[in-house]
Amino acid sequence: MPDFKLTTPVAFIIFNRPDTTERVFAEIAKAKPTKLLVIADGARANKEGDVEKVAATRVIINRVDWDCEVLTNFSDINLGCDSRVSSGLDWVFKHVEEAIILEDDCLPHPTFFRFCEEMLTRYRDDARIGMISGDNFQFGLRLTDESYYFSNISNTWGWASWRTRWQNDYDTTMKNWTGLINKGRLADLFRTQDEQDFFTNIFEKTYKGKIIPWDYKWFFGIRVNGRIAVMPNVNLISNIGFGEDATHTKGVSVLANMELQEMVFPLKHPEGMFASSVLDNRYFENFIATSLYRRIKARLINLIPKYETN
Repeated sequence: MPDFKLTTPVAFIIFNRPDTTERVFAEIAKAKPTKLLVIADGARANKEGDVEKVAATRVIINRVDWDCEVLTNFSDINLGCDSRVSSGLDWVFKHVEEAIILEDDCLPHPTFFRFCEEMLTRYRDDARIGMISGDNFQFGLRLTDESYYFSNISNTWGWASWRTRWQNDYDTTMKNWTGLINKGRLADLFRTQDEQDFFTNIFEKTYKGKIIPWDYKWFFGIRVNGRIAVMPNVNLISNIGFGEDATHTKGVSVLANMELQEMVFPLKHPEGMFASSVLDNRYFENFIATSLYRRIKARLINLIPKYETN
């Protein structure tokens, strides 16, 4: 991409992982954004070594050596993932009208930045689009030769959006949740019963504060307001943060350290604008949830004696 110059601001969310932060920062440095907004949480008082790790992570930002306005929003205390990310993005979108957003464990392919910038420009005034994602979890399956598709699922391991969408759709209190339940509108919100059961459970727990991931609230806001997401037909983000020191991505997953792929330009745009039920269903079935019905069915099948045949 020798002729591409990134003009979209980049928001970088960091905490206490200098190893992954350094790798993601190196890719940001190659893209050379003219404005970099850095969000950082404070160290946990009861976590040994956190103060040192937080300090070591923040120092990496001092390596900006290109023409770039750097703005920082560093917390002196630990706010936690939910409050720190949401308050940080509130701050970002007070300063800029649109942004490309990366967390410290989301490693982008170099073409991710150009893809986001072109999508932000193309759909800036189209309120049907809530965000642009860099993730593709279809593992090579694509239905067309187009560069991207539309989805009802909002993946945020590397993404971009606009001030108008964030300020309108993100509500940390999820005030619309109880109204949807009381009016019996949940079936209107989801495509299948399995999806409804899964996300009803997730959103109820999120609403009551039993789980506090900021991205569920963002996903809820986008869905309630009837927006869809842009998804690339190649994977532009690799989550390099899976492990015991991760906040949410602990353990082993096929979605960890996924291979990065190049987006080819000029982009080939989809015909029409509708979420792909085929790809959304495949992603939901394979990677988001397995319904209680299917889990029970699988257990019952395992209890049935298997007879050998000659």
